[in-house]
Amino acid sequence: MLDLKRLRAIRLHASPVAHKLVGSLLLGPSYTLPRRTKIIVEGQENLVEEPAVLAMNHTDRYNYWPFQYWLWRERKRYTATWVKGKYYENAVLAKFMEMTNNIPAPSKGYVMTRDFVNVVGRAPKDEEYAALRELVADTQPAAGSLPEAIASQARDMLGRAFNPANESYGQCVSLLLQEMNERFLELNQEAFDKGLHLLIFPQGTRSIRLSQGHIGLVQAALRFKRGILPIGCNGSDAVYPGGNPWAKGGTIVYRIGEFMPYESFSTYHLPEGLDPFAPEVAHQYRAQMQELVDLVMERINLLLDGRYQFGEDEAGDGVEGANRFV
Repeated sequence: MLDLKRLRAIRLHASPVAHKLVGSLLLGPSYTLPRRTKIIVEGQENLVEEPAVLAMNHTDRYNYWPFQYWLWRERKRYTATWVKGKYYENAVLAKFMEMTNNIPAPSKGYVMTRDFVNVVGRAPKDEEYAALRELVADTQPAAGSLPEAIASQARDMLGRAFNPANESYGQCVSLLLQEMNERFLELNQEAFDKGLHLLIFPQGTRSIRLSQGHIGLVQAALRFKRGILPIGCNGSDAVYPGGNPWAKGGTIVYRIGEFMPYESFSTYHLPEGLDPFAPEVAHQYRAQMQELVDLVMERINLLLDGRYQFGEDEAGDGVEGANRFV
């Protein structure tokens, strides 16, 4: 699982050996053997040398692998990628994630869900997940909507001691997230310091159709003063139709949009000294940051074939509820 200890142990690499091994032993054969997968990258002239925030739609589990493979083989460049905490639930997969320059993004949903599983032994139901959110907000959920132990049992909560006699459940979750986010931001800075591009899926979940993006993408660009490069991925869902990491064969087309230098969205910059990841700042400037995210998503939309573009209500077909986190 993802806890403070694991977050603090993660190290990024400017030229990751694991990327090269995966590229040579797994991806290379998938892309070169009979029934090979053809990778087409359009708009290569827009790919910048400076470390940037790469914003890509997320159609399937592996739709960034072919792009990373191409980036390594053709440009000798590497990425650090934001991933969900749930990919650290399995010990073997967690080790793989650590070795391949992935940065797990802490979230309130993951912390609540993983802690619930640790205490109760199962994932929360939809109504229980809603009650957990109320409890974190220090409002009283309906009586009987949660197992009593969630708020009353002293325990280690993902690396932080929770003592109900000294603090509320909501306070513990908030302070734990604060510690996790501090390490998360250190890893992002480390990525840029090592010359890595930061790859982010702004939708926050897999979906064939593009859906509204979350502000994390913009928070990263503003915090680290980095430009944004929109990328549209087309066809990967047919090459990787399920959980099998071996490419089925076919054609994947990546379209790289026009680079958005940090200075180009100066109207969205926050006042000097404000951290866009700070909860109170994120709350105050959410509408402004969402407006910039929407602009990036519109640019990604133009890079996609029709079946991957926004639906009528800009809603995707991703996973909902607590299932997003475990």
